[in-house]
Amino acid sequence: MIYQSPTIQVELLEDNIAKLCFNAQGSVNKFDRETLASLDAALDSIKQNTNIKALLLTSAKSTFIVGADITEFLTLFQQDDATLLAWVEQANAVFNKLEDLPFPTVSAVNGFALGGGCETILATDLRVADTNARIGLPETKLGLIPGFGGTVRLPRVIGADNALEWITTAKDQRPEDALKVGAIDAVVAPENLEVAALQMLHDALNGSIDWQARRTQKQSPLILPKLEAMMSFATAKGMVFSVAGKHYPAPMAAVNVVEQAAGLDRDGALKVEAQAFIKLAKTDVAQALIGIFLNDQFVKGKAKKASKLAKDVNQAAVLGAGIMGGGIAYQSASKGTPIVMKDIAQPALELGINEAAKILTTQVARGRSTPEKMAKVLNNITPSLDYAAIKGSDIVVEAVVEHPKVKATVLAEVEGYVSEDAIIASNTSTISINLLAKSLKKPERFCGMHFFNPVHKMPLVEVIRGEHSSNETIASVVAYASKMGKTPIVVNDCPGFFVNRVLFPYFAGFSGLLAEGADFAAVDKVMEKQFGWPMGPAYLLDVVGLDTGHHAQAVMAEGFPDRMGKNGKDAIDIMFENKRLGQKNTKGFYAYSVDRRGKPKKDIDPTSYELLSAEFGALKAFESDDIIARCMIPMIIETVRCLEEGIIASPAEGDMGLVYGIGFPPFRGGVFRYLDTMGVANFVALADKYAHLGGLYQVTDAMRELAANNGSYYQA
Repeated sequence: MIYQSPTIQVELLEDNIAKLCFNAQGSVNKFDRETLASLDAALDSIKQNTNIKALLLTSAKSTFIVGADITEFLTLFQQDDATLLAWVEQANAVFNKLEDLPFPTVSAVNGFALGGGCETILATDLRVADTNARIGLPETKLGLIPGFGGTVRLPRVIGADNALEWITTAKDQRPEDALKVGAIDAVVAPENLEVAALQMLHDALNGSIDWQARRTQKQSPLILPKLEAMMSFATAKGMVFSVAGKHYPAPMAAVNVVEQAAGLDRDGALKVEAQAFIKLAKTDVAQALIGIFLNDQFVKGKAKKASKLAKDVNQAAVLGAGIMGGGIAYQSASKGTPIVMKDIAQPALELGINEAAKILTTQVARGRSTPEKMAKVLNNITPSLDYAAIKGSDIVVEAVVEHPKVKATVLAEVEGYVSEDAIIASNTSTISINLLAKSLKKPERFCGMHFFNPVHKMPLVEVIRGEHSSNETIASVVAYASKMGKTPIVVNDCPGFFVNRVLFPYFAGFSGLLAEGADFAAVDKVMEKQFGWPMGPAYLLDVVGLDTGHHAQAVMAEGFPDRMGKNGKDAIDIMFENKRLGQKNTKGFYAYSVDRRGKPKKDIDPTSYELLSAEFGALKAFESDDIIARCMIPMIIETVRCLEEGIIASPAEGDMGLVYGIGFPPFRGGVFRYLDTMGVANFVALADKYAHLGGLYQVTDAMRELAANNGSYYQA
């Protein structure tokens, strides 16, 4: 053994080829500080051994290297610039040491080689991957750019245009696609990986492969004619801005770094990369996006723990077909759990099956699925008009009309058909789980399972714990949601649960603005373009449906009369009373038509303005900051109340619920990250300026205390 540490082992094979194996103690290899230090020491040992003629890099895990250890990032990035620069320079010195070894090097890539893993293989002369490999640089998803030489080596290996596409989109690449552009040199079956890599080294040693020329290309300025470079970078900037916009600076920074470093050698280019990396690491956007990544891991970790308590779900059922039932059936069937879709009417069953088929047909048309897979998923869905079909189900999800009496009747009927230990869940968005549980003889096997529409696109599922729901019930529903490919968050029962409870104060803030004469389209523009929501409040209400919004608003007003009770009509009432229900009947705040591609298109509708002005008077202009404050303060305070009351268990789960459930701008990280970034004291001072607007604008005593102590919701 030439070198051994808890993360890396180096041994000498036949023909004096050294094998460096990444073998961390956990389930995956990642570049934490310990691994980086081990790699440095291992390379020193290799350099000192004069017998070595070539180096093979491998992994003992099912993946090569998944990237840097992101759990270290938030504390690391709080260091001063000099400390952060020293860390980046030290890491680059290690990668340069690998690249500068006096003999050929090859990476044998199995599974994921992402971020720092991709940068590792780029530092070797040759790369061979197995058919399961995925290679890429996902750093821009975290608000960063590659910091271990990715922006330097990748363009010199695969060309500037290909490299910019890889880096700015942050997508991992299949091995066949990586081979086409020259990122890897061969793709082989997993069982042949090491043999193929060793053969490549022998070819390099006997002169069949010019490994020195490959290395020189990576260490030299980018070969790109001036005019071609101008066109390439200008095109890339235009495309990046159209997709990323002003709120996500990392993709544009990556383009600028590659452009600025194009005429420099490796060491000069690495300095440009390092400076840009440090600048981005200090941004609020990077803090927010890294926070989301860590929160996502935290939530998924909780779901994984829950699976240990969970019952197996091998057969499911959904009651109520239609759009929502069809979406739930598709999601379960597509992830391998057969499901019965039961309804009382044949047309509803057909609508549900058609919904699943429509999703699958789109996937086939886009090359994301095959007719064979489509048939398999549809065969996993059994439509039925008879309750007898659900008898063998381990879980039944009730998804009938959002009406307490109808749901209560259906739930009581279901209990008579399923086994004693089958779990029953209600897909309700507002109705109390404790109220619905009264319909059941065994309320301990019942909870809420709130899907968001459209089911196949929205990642969140709220699992609502009633006062009688057992731990096994909650764990089983969490595990089933995870198996369906969703991110489950457990919340306690209250009107609106978590997501709708905090969404309707936002709508109330919007309605208050309109009552004072604000232009709904102007409000939408500010909330989309400046705050970063995917849809402004008027547009979102149109998509949700003004009938749904009107009903849910009444539930919230009854549940929280001191804050959400209303005096007189608001904009939602006006639209609902005039049968303007939104996209579903082509008229809401906006008018809707279908464009040439068959997608909904919204237009300004003068009728909306006439109806609103008849109630509220002439339009009045509001400052952008005023619009943002009026809409966001109620949502933020209500979110904090949910944490204080134990409706959500942690800031991490609250933030993920908002990002995944209603599209809270990821670059802001969620309400709690937003509060910490803004400063709780600054938010309290801002909210106090609007306190005269009523209960929704009153901060809690605990918030005031946190502000006074200069506290935060996330502990560093």
